[in-house]
Amino acid sequence: MPAPVLSGPQYLREGLKLVLSPSLRLFVLLPLAINLVLFVGLIYLAGHQFSLWVDTLMPTLPDWLNFLSYILWPIFVVLVVLMVFFTFTMLANVIAAPFNGFLAEKVEVVVRGTDDFPSFSWGELIAMIPRTLSREMRKLGYFLPRALGLFILSFIPVVNIIAAPLWLLFGVWMMAIQYIDYPADNHKLGWNEMLAWLRQKRWQSMSFGGIVYLVLLIPVVNILMMPAAVAGATLFWVRERGADALERSTA
Repeated sequence: MPAPVLSGPQYLREGLKLVLSPSLRLFVLLPLAINLVLFVGLIYLAGHQFSLWVDTLMPTLPDWLNFLSYILWPIFVVLVVLMVFFTFTMLANVIAAPFNGFLAEKVEVVVRGTDDFPSFSWGELIAMIPRTLSREMRKLGYFLPRALGLFILSFIPVVNIIAAPLWLLFGVWMMAIQYIDYPADNHKLGWNEMLAWLRQKRWQSMSFGGIVYLVLLIPVVNILMMPAAVAGATLFWVRERGADALERSTA
């Protein structure tokens, strides 16, 4: 068993292998198509607006401090990349939520070797939509006030220099929440209980969220990595919850 801080890459790597396997390939196609359309839109929009967004956030410096612009410009480029990437990732997951929840079910069936979920039907998939979208709205309710605070911070001169690392840390935590919530929701674990459990697994959660955040920043690769993140998160759920159960039984 790898150290908690190193477990994230292993879960994602195994998740990628799972979604490429013939038994799961069919359930990956729909979320993959949704991700493709959204990321093409993201690239088009960012290509036309990126410079404007960076210039808007950059503070106006007096002439005698102009030399600092060469230092600050890369920081604000990173800030815009993190903000844009994170916003569109959240949007993609809201739209693909029912398919991701269903994919998490099927991954768990493969991993456990037993099927405790209803057999596939379009009716079952449609029935998941209200529950999964409600859960996504709960995630947005958690995300938006914190993102708004960071967004406001991004416009405060001098202080906004720390906005990029704060966006990064917040994004890593949200990636863990976003993807591990799919199997947790499939097992009817309440929102607050899920957050409390992730905090108990803080290093494992940040490790997984960090590697997912990193690979989703890579154009083209990120399209396939979203389903892989769902599968990796399901592995995280199965093994970490199993480890908790083992600890309780031996206590």
